[in-house]
Amino acid sequence: MRNYRIAFAGLGSIAKRHLKNVTDCLTTRGDMFEIDLYRSSVSKDLPDDIKPLVSNQYLFAEGAQKNYDVIFVTNPTSMHYETLKKFKAHTKSFFIEKPIFDSTEIDVSIFKELREIVCYVACPLRYNSVLRYVKENIPLDKVISAKAMSSSYLPDWRPGQDYRQCYSAKRSLGGGVGIDLIHEWDYLTHFFGIPELCYSIQDKISDLEIDSDDIAVYIAKTKSTVIELHLDYFGRKPMRTLDLFMPEDTVHCDILEGTVTYLKENRTFTFDSERNSYQVREIEHFVDIINGVSSNDSTAEHAYEVLRLAKGEYIK
Repeated sequence: MRNYRIAFAGLGSIAKRHLKNVTDCLTTRGDMFEIDLYRSSVSKDLPDDIKPLVSNQYLFAEGAQKNYDVIFVTNPTSMHYETLKKFKAHTKSFFIEKPIFDSTEIDVSIFKELREIVCYVACPLRYNSVLRYVKENIPLDKVISAKAMSSSYLPDWRPGQDYRQCYSAKRSLGGGVGIDLIHEWDYLTHFFGIPELCYSIQDKISDLEIDSDDIAVYIAKTKSTVIELHLDYFGRKPMRTLDLFMPEDTVHCDILEGTVTYLKENRTFTFDSERNSYQVREIEHFVDIINGVSSNDSTAEHAYEVLRLAKGEYIK
């Protein structure tokens, strides 16, 4: 049994999900824990389902009030760099919500400063049952071409919230479909590696009332595979798919429906596609990483390269 000292920097919707999943995971394992929150203001009451899980609240501006085993960086992307600098001397590990930063124009010496700390960057789609099947059962070195898509309607993302006020809508807060949906590039590089070449179109083309990019289209090439990726904020019917073109068959993966179909063989496998189930698996994996049971397979350095790729910068 372990006793974890945990802090969250930021308490948005994803932080609440992670906080609940962490408490469930550690409770199931029989571990003890104490969770602190660092917020821009402590005057606002916590939600009733979160309040019993939190031990202390502190102002983010005042910095760390104690040392921790884990700090979850779940504030706006534009604050991630500042958060890592501010708290790095006070934790053994970071869980950093994706994307790692909102800009690649940072002092990259931070990676040396973080070298002695476990820095894991969120990549929950890797734990989705469909994509786990692909990773474990399909010979990815045989894939000639891969075509991925994530299309959905931004105003439907957060019911009850004005989409125009969320970070996704604001370039200054790190919004924009290319980095907001960086999940796709994360799993594609997990499958095929960082491309040698990548070209992209990223723009604001719909009538959504936002100032961030609402479309990003990429074409890239690794040593063996050509990759096409389409991301948008304006698709009225959500779609999240991956098509793998192979010498003997074409495999269509529907991530939202939880299906993998071999089109030539006319054979379909169905999996659990509930979102929280794979985010729970990610938290379990992260706990294994900080306990030395598993290796860190989503490092800060890799996440930075994926960010460069998502922003349309040339990758060698």
